[in-house]
Amino acid sequence: MLAIQLHDRIIESKDWATLLFIICVAIIAINKTISSVRFNEFVRLAYSDKYTKIYRDSSNLMSGFTISMFVLQLISFSFFTLLVLNQFDRAEKTDLIIYIQIFTFLSVFILSKFLIEKIIATAFKIEEFNEQFNLLKVNYRAYFGFILLPVNIILFYNSFDSDWFFWTLLITLITINITTYLVALKLYQNLLLRKIFYFILYLCTLEIAPYYFIYNWFTKN
Repeated sequence: MLAIQLHDRIIESKDWATLLFIICVAIIAINKTISSVRFNEFVRLAYSDKYTKIYRDSSNLMSGFTISMFVLQLISFSFFTLLVLNQFDRAEKTDLIIYIQIFTFLSVFILSKFLIEKIIATAFKIEEFNEQFNLLKVNYRAYFGFILLPVNIILFYNSFDSDWFFWTLLITLITINITTYLVALKLYQNLLLRKIFYFILYLCTLEIAPYYFIYNWFTKN
């Protein structure tokens, strides 16, 4: 008698990812159309600090351009995190649920950190530095999210077996993060020297400890 075995046919849907990539491209297109001068300076951020000097006022932190690029950054960073987990066999890159969890975690973490920073900066009387520093971080991280977007698209729709490529990107991300701090220290060194004690407390509490706990949590889980 002929034995027939039935197997589930699993179809991985990539439509949700395609939609998010289209949203990111739309954000870029709208910003380039509406704020062409600002966008052109933004894309030169890797080799020119003109953008940070022109748009250094704290009011730019809540501008439409900054917020939209922040959303693009969240989408891009979440995709990259999912791709890294997929590379090390911790998740499937087509899993929408895991992507939503990553996106939610990053959003809550960054926004909560931002609010806590404002409270502590007020207590330490370094509000001016905190606003300028946050704007600087948002600009550089948004720029990295912008650069990372085409990389995410290539990695998502193709398979890469080499781990060194992902390690290179991770090291680059860490390097950019450290560079942001060094640029901030150079720009606001006069302000920091007057409040160096409060800045050290601020740096240890909100810029080192959170990332250490996240790293510790990931390595243990």
